[in-house]
Amino acid sequence: VCRSNKSPWVCLTCSSVHCGRYVNGHAKKHYEDAQMPMSNHKKTEKQEKVQHTVCMDCSSYSTYCYRCDDFVVNDTKLGLVQKVREHLQNLENSAFTSDRHRKRKLLENSSLNSKLLKVNGSTTALCATGLRNLGNTCFMNAILQSLSNIQQFCCYFKELPAVELRNGKTAGRRTYHTRSQGDNNVSLVEEFRKTLCALWQGSQTAFSPESLFYVVWKIMPNFRGYQQQDAHEFMRYLLDHLHLELQGGFNGVSRSVILQENSNLSASNKCCINGASTVVTAIFGGILQNEVNCLICGTESRKFDPFLDLSLDIPSQFRNKRTKNQESGPMCTLRDCLRSFTDLEELDETELYMCHKCKKKQKSTKKFWIQKLPKVLCLHLKRFHWTAYLRNKVDTYVEFPLRGLDMKCYLLEPENSGPESCLYDLVAVVVHHGSGVGSGHYTAYAAHEGRWFHFNDSTVTLTDEETVGKAKAYILFYVERQAKPGAEKL
Repeated sequence: VCRSNKSPWVCLTCSSVHCGRYVNGHAKKHYEDAQMPMSNHKKTEKQEKVQHTVCMDCSSYSTYCYRCDDFVVNDTKLGLVQKVREHLQNLENSAFTSDRHRKRKLLENSSLNSKLLKVNGSTTALCATGLRNLGNTCFMNAILQSLSNIQQFCCYFKELPAVELRNGKTAGRRTYHTRSQGDNNVSLVEEFRKTLCALWQGSQTAFSPESLFYVVWKIMPNFRGYQQQDAHEFMRYLLDHLHLELQGGFNGVSRSVILQENSNLSASNKCCINGASTVVTAIFGGILQNEVNCLICGTESRKFDPFLDLSLDIPSQFRNKRTKNQESGPMCTLRDCLRSFTDLEELDETELYMCHKCKKKQKSTKKFWIQKLPKVLCLHLKRFHWTAYLRNKVDTYVEFPLRGLDMKCYLLEPENSGPESCLYDLVAVVVHHGSGVGSGHYTAYAAHEGRWFHFNDSTVTLTDEETVGKAKAYILFYVERQAKPGAEKL
């Protein structure tokens, strides 16, 4: 009807193809037009069959029922829905085969350096797999692609044994999770594992993370629906829930036991957040020391806080600078943001410190030190700030190093650290394009085997370090430089 090629939905009754609910909704109009006039007597079975209530999303292969107003997992006794799904998958794979072969040959015949210069983000990358957008799910896709390129983290999940979620006659078949299934039938760790395994295997150009997304809907109510979400908020919820599930195990398989068996973690590498250590805290976990001093009596209070990421303010003097050359004066750097985070500051009237010596709230100062650095340092730049009525975006360009980020000067006891132990190299960047947190679009840059890729939902392109360095970063992932041979490794 509208000639749109975005999100096509096929009617499983008559094979008509229309745009889906996230475009102009002509698939739903097709269902409404096919409704028979309602009568007072009970409908016959024949009338039931011509309602055109069931359709399939040709991008994600999920089945939707308009009568139930929900995605469904049911199939016919002959498995006809699964046959349609497999047929659509075969059509898609065959359409991309010749294109993949041509691009693979082009990459093989060109040297890496010259290829990166020629591509500059315009040619589909070899073996990299994109993630389909399921309706404003770019926030999830950008985080998943970033995490998939953190080798220590990704390899742990890919080596976990598969968990069978169903028993009896349905055992062994692929599970399509929906909101209608019980919470005890889903495993975030298992679906996260499946998604990571599907990336970088080179067998398809794009993977649909619908099963993972429906598990997210079940256990993270904040992310239900198809509106744009905050990528940083999603990352924190994802890591927290992975951490909790890894502690508890699933279907009798203790993930904590697997963690102890498969990774040589020493006590010094563990950072416990809400219980026992897991791969989440072992890799992303660090410890902050928070010092608060009463300005009246001088009493000092110290406490240690575990963290999985650090949220950094962009200093106010840089917030009007949008590009490198827009205004004269110094450019905002990541070091400026880190210094603002760790510098001594006086708490305002709304954050008065309850001094135990003075027995009342007093003016005080606060300072952060990093007591323990993580294996992977995740830095979140606070680009969204609340005003009286809405949330504004700080669009300032922040310069960040791709190699050799030195964190030694922010440590509580830098003298106890080795010369190379505080250096970090960039592995992934999440970028928000647009003006507001509830709108815009998320993409990610990530390094894989010495090459940089740009992940834009289903599209993956080769890019270069210069392009990555110009990105207006929202979340930065830095990996600790490997220790010299003989030192203890994760």
